[in-house]
Amino acid sequence: MKANKRTKLIFNTVFIYVFISIFLISCKKETSEEKIESTKSPNVVIIYMDDLGYGDVSFNGASTIHTPNMDKLANNGVIFTNGYAAASTCTPSRYSLLTGVYPWREKDAKILPGTAPLLIKPNQVTLPKILKSKGYHTGIVGKWHLGLGTGIIDWNETIKPSPNEVGFDYSYIMAATQDRVPTVYIKNGDVVGLEKEDPIEVSYEQNFDGEPTGKENPELTKMKWHHGHNNSIVNGIPRIGFIKGGEKAKWIDEDMADNFLNEAKNYVKEHKEKPFFLYYALQQPHVPRTPNKRFVGKSGMGPRGDVILEADWCVGEFIKTLEEQGILENTLIIFSSDNGPVINDGYYDEAEEKIGNHNVTAGLRGGKYSLYEAGTRVPFFTYWKGTIKPGVSDAIVSQIDIFSSIAKLIGSSEKTNDSVDLLAEFLGNSEVGREDIILQGSYGTFIRENEWVMIPKNDTAPSFIETVKIETGISKEDQLYNLKEDFGQQENVASKYPEKLKELKEKYELIRYN
Repeated sequence: MKANKRTKLIFNTVFIYVFISIFLISCKKETSEEKIESTKSPNVVIIYMDDLGYGDVSFNGASTIHTPNMDKLANNGVIFTNGYAAASTCTPSRYSLLTGVYPWREKDAKILPGTAPLLIKPNQVTLPKILKSKGYHTGIVGKWHLGLGTGIIDWNETIKPSPNEVGFDYSYIMAATQDRVPTVYIKNGDVVGLEKEDPIEVSYEQNFDGEPTGKENPELTKMKWHHGHNNSIVNGIPRIGFIKGGEKAKWIDEDMADNFLNEAKNYVKEHKEKPFFLYYALQQPHVPRTPNKRFVGKSGMGPRGDVILEADWCVGEFIKTLEEQGILENTLIIFSSDNGPVINDGYYDEAEEKIGNHNVTAGLRGGKYSLYEAGTRVPFFTYWKGTIKPGVSDAIVSQIDIFSSIAKLIGSSEKTNDSVDLLAEFLGNSEVGREDIILQGSYGTFIRENEWVMIPKNDTAPSFIETVKIETGISKEDQLYNLKEDFGQQENVASKYPEKLKELKEKYELIRYN
């Protein structure tokens, strides 16, 4: 009897030990996706840069400029070496980011004037809408550039529709870009600081009587225009478009980064008690490059380099706020840029003269506006402290895919035909990524499939933009590149691989025109 009891006791002890061991091992193998199921809904933050090139950040190899705050996040998250914006210009990329739809499906998805009507339809499903449906508070701070109103705007009244009508509970934005009028901040549809006795008027057609312009009054400017920026002068900077009135509502360019940062920080503090989605859209390094005096001269590369350092500091200060509020470990951060880089984009600001050895594209061909890789392949990483393990992924991912991936994260069934669920890739649990994607330049579209890129022939646009010194990617011949063997797209191998060219052209046309 005693022997049987002893045997039974030993058996039970071994069983319990084995059970606990198996349980602990299974816990260690828990993936990021499994882990989030046992936690409350994570906050989601998109930090979106403006014209930041693939080679403009030190986590992608830049050595002449250092971005320590971005690096800290990137090197402790997943860096995507093949991360894409939807287009090589801003409005189309922002449209796709928020809708999960290719920009070329929307005919008006192009660089918009500040008076353009809202591009996203109020009844359209958007990323903030699906987050709202799951109990998230949603906010945008920074650059919008997706149109406002219906095309006829009274800037002295509440503007509708605005970001608030397409899913954002809170919005603090500039309407278009820093170089375009109206040069005012807009909070929940209302111009901030507007005085009734000094109403605003805005036009992209003709100037208002008596108002100076950069073209006619260069003596009134502190920043000289190079091309296209010679209309109304605000804060000594000539802009695109004309504005009159609203003097006390006009922003101070050098304070813009601080202003948007403070709004982003305050949003976090006010909404930390429940899940939130914040789209923090910085304006750097888009023109006009106007660093705060704290950053002037810090890069040694002129204002363009200085505003990149300023933006990096902003990222660091924003992350500090998440830490101080005790919510960093429950916040998924996605960082990227709306398109590739451009050096001279309309002003004489020493960007060309002081660039030195800095390679804004890291060896990729083209830049902003281009069909070549530097136009759409951009800095891209995900970070989630304690959930995402550090790594580098070669998976092809796009900002379009954020829509379906976040939907999966929060348990929404919403999806689009263009957005692919890449949550596993974004959380570092897979390196499969997309097989193919169609990307947009200023003059057309092209397809990438695995290591291949095919740019269809097109003779309706220039091959080179003289003002910005960037190749468009347009050619009278079909172009085929193998990025694995030719990172810089120097050898067109269309004649070398005619079957691959034919295969990609057929695939491109099937997706693009159906």
